[in-house]
Formats: sequence, structure tokens, C-alpha cells
Amino acid sequence: MTKINALHIGIDLGTSGVRACVINNNKALLHTCKTPIPSPIRQGNAITQDANLWWHATNKVLRDLFSKINVKNVKAISVNGTSGTVLLCDEQGKPVAPARMYNDGFCTEQAALIKSIAPAETAAHGTSSGLAKLLYLQPLYPQARHLLHQADWIVGKLCGRFDISDENNALKTGYDPQASKWPDWLNDLNVNMDLLPEVVAPGTCIAHVSKSLFGLNADCQIVSGTTDSIAAFIATGANKPGDAVTSLGSTLVLKVVSDKPVTALEFGIYSHKLGDYWLAGGASNSGGAVLERYFDSAQINQLSDSLKPEEPTGFDYYPLLQAGERFPVNDAQLQPRLEPKADTELKFFQAILEGISRIELDGYNKLHKLGAPFPLQVETTGGGSKNKAWCQIRELALGVEVKQAEYSEACYGSALLARAGFNNS
Repeated sequence: MTKINALHIGIDLGTSGVRACVINNNKALLHTCKTPIPSPIRQGNAITQDANLWWHATNKVLRDLFSKINVKNVKAISVNGTSGTVLLCDEQGKPVAPARMYNDGFCTEQAALIKSIAPAETAAHGTSSGLAKLLYLQPLYPQARHLLHQADWIVGKLCGRFDISDENNALKTGYDPQASKWPDWLNDLNVNMDLLPEVVAPGTCIAHVSKSLFGLNADCQIVSGTTDSIAAFIATGANKPGDAVTSLGSTLVLKVVSDKPVTALEFGIYSHKLGDYWLAGGASNSGGAVLERYFDSAQINQLSDSLKPEEPTGFDYYPLLQAGERFPVNDAQLQPRLEPKADTELKFFQAILEGISRIELDGYNKLHKLGAPFPLQVETTGGGSKNKAWCQIRELALGVEVKQAEYSEACYGSALLARAGFNNS
């Protein structure tokens, strides 16, 4: 098998389903398959899920995908999962308790303890951090032998290793990517260090597939993965300092590649290791959800055709659904600003788009002030990326090229990691 003929698989463990895709060594997307998973169980602030549901869905989606290709040509597989989702397992990788999901906010006492001991710059702060969940779970399940993140566990099911993670998934559990180790201050929290996985860079070949699994060749490599949001970033092709990606979904999420880490937790800013560089970013509460409050999809499509990006409305809106913002300003009392009301529906629509675009500019300026480069170009993902007039408005605001990303699916980003791991091995 030559590298030219090799196929690579990316698996994305999402909140509502599992998606997988296959690419060739030229990065061409050949097939994508997906399957749903049941919603997590909510009990107050506690949000849990049976990890076996992830494996059942992964099993199904891979069988669907392998029915479309020659499975013997698959040379590498990589997995991404939701950041902060963790579970405890025994020596063989069997979960000893339900997984605590990424948005589980139950561990308030543990978060307070972390705040009293951990350095301010760690990403392990907050009730939803992997570390807070570990501190809650550890005394309840003394039989556990491994702490795993969502992607780690699926990797283990594929190769039999349940003792390894990647730098991105481990970040919210306290891993220090600058020192490339689990920090000593974890001992002050009485963390059982034996539970913690070995951590490697995303895109590292860590093992070969378990014997006879899915009919794959024994030399098929399992490559370390990343989080879902980082995989989606990788999918766009952004990979050097100054490359930025804006996600225009219900909220506004900004990320830019930097040659040094940038951290300001009061603004929700922290940095992931990305190869030789760092990925810094933040998220505003503004975004498409504000548009959807005032306009339905048909109105948005109709009004977008009549926008005049080169003729600013002059309104100074700060579009929010409700009071409160963290990035690019940290003000829990910040009020939505959508007054005075424009005299036409079209002007009101354009003024909201302009307001979100200014927040995007302020966000990248904030990251730049903290040490990240200002974007040289901006790839755009999310539903708003398809709005060409809005891209023009944003381009005028930012002063750099803005374009829709060709690829933005997290599974495609994981397939690129699989390819990189194979080609670098």
C-alpha cells in the first residue's frame, strides 16, 4: 500500500450524534456518514450520558462508512470529542460510572477548591472543567484506574489503550501544554495522579487498531485526536500565525493562530497547543441567535439580497439576546443595544449585522492586544458564513480578506489529523 492510495478516517463525537468521514491522501473528501445518539440525562446541573452509547453509534457509523470503501485501504483513524466530557474506567477501559458531559455544571464545590489553589492561567477553572469533575468522581469510585476524555475512550475502544490523551482534550483537566506535563499543583488538590493519562500532541500515532476490528488491516494506525472545536478549526486549513476562523453560529466564536500562548480568563480567553503554534480564541454572546429573534430564515434570505455593505447605516448596535457579555468585554450587566430602531426593516437588519461585525473586530483587537497577531485573513464557518453581503460588511470592518471556509466539519479536521499522523510516521 503506497501513501498515494491510503485512506484516512475522521470521527466526530458530537452532542447529538456521531459523524465520520473518509479522505484520501490528497485531502479529498470521499464519503461522510452520521448517526444520532440519545440526549444526555439532565438532573438539575448534572448532565450525564452512558459512554456505551458513543461506542454503539461509532460502531454503526463506521460500518456504514466502510460499506462505501475498501476497508483494507484505511491507514489511519483519528477521533475528536466534546471538550470537558470525562469518565472514569477500570483497567480494561470499562466505565465505572456514567460520563459527565462537557456542559455539566454540578461540581461547584470542586470548582471553588480549584480556584483557591490552581494558578489563574489554567483552563481547568469552572464548574464544567474536566478537573472539577475528576475531583467529584475520584472519591466516589476508588476502583477506577483511568480518567479519560470522550475522544480518549473511543480511541481506547479502537486500539485497546486507555491510558492516553492529547494536549487539547487534557487542557481543561489541568494539563500544562507550555511545560508539557501534568502540573505539580494537582498534588495540592489530592488528585490521584495514577488516574491521569499520558498526553501527546494531536496527530501522533499512538497504536495500531485492535486485532480484526471492522476487518481493518493490522497496520492501521490510531492517531491521537483533539476537541471538536479544534478539529473544526483544523478542517478549514488555517495553520499558520495570523490565520483566523470566525464561527457565525448562534454565538460569535473567534480563533486565531498565534506564535505564543494568550491567556485572559476574565474574558474567557485561553490557548490550545496546535503543532508548533498556539490557537487563541474567545466567544461573544452576540451572534445569529439575535437575528433569529427578529427575523425568520425567509426574511433573512430576502433582506440579504438587498443589503448595501458599502453604505453603512450609522447605527451603533450591540446585539445581545439578554444582558451580559464576557468577550470582547467582560460585563455581566452589559445591556443589549438595539436602539434607536431603524426606520426600515432592511436598515434594522443591516445595522444588526454591522453591530456583530464590530464585535468581531473588537474581539480580534482584544486578542491582538493580549499578544496574538491580528488576522491576515479570516475563514468563516457556521450558518452566517453563507451570507455573502455579511462577509462584505465584515471585510470592510476588519480590513482583511474574509471568505467562507471550504471545509468546516470536525470529522474532516480529524481525518486531516489521521492523515498527518500516518504521513509523519
